[in-house]
Amino acid sequence: MKHQLILKNISRFITLNQKEQDLYISLLTEKKIKKKDFLLRKGEIARYDYFISKGCLKIYNIDHKGSEHITMFAVENWWSGDMASFITQQPATYFIQALEDSEVLQISKENFDLLFEKIPKFERFYRILYQRSLVTYIQRSDQNISLSAEDRYLNFVKKYPSLVNRVSQKNIAAYIGVTAEFLSLLRKKIAENLN
Repeated sequence: MKHQLILKNISRFITLNQKEQDLYISLLTEKKIKKKDFLLRKGEIARYDYFISKGCLKIYNIDHKGSEHITMFAVENWWSGDMASFITQQPATYFIQALEDSEVLQISKENFDLLFEKIPKFERFYRILYQRSLVTYIQRSDQNISLSAEDRYLNFVKKYPSLVNRVSQKNIAAYIGVTAEFLSLLRKKIAENLN
């Protein structure tokens, strides 16, 4: 069944009976995104929150010099979106773009609010999800301030080993805050130190 992944994800924190599962699934829509297409662009209102059922997305912004800064990658069984824009219905500050042909299950803001009304235990689920997201964001911000580029790269490799060969070197560089050329030299140095 195509919704088993999202139901299993949710079951980590709350238990749904069959009626609740059916209602939840009825509030979702499926969307396919081609590689390089956008789910959201900066300045748009985030109308949906996303669960990735297939593929890989990047969430990023662009600075005044035109440099890309990736704040997050999202792959299968992960949640993604511009939380601030989704909750406040104010313009997004991020772009969400597919790095691969991808498929998501999305819930609209209207259905999200309805979900809390019809199945209040979802407030617990999303509270836990958002708390974990906030902790990850704080840890990443602290690492960006206190760690060297090499340590940021090594942390990325340790935390997301499946992404190292799935995401381009250019995108990894934009995630850890260096140029692709610098990352290439850094990887070469690390490889030499291992030998």
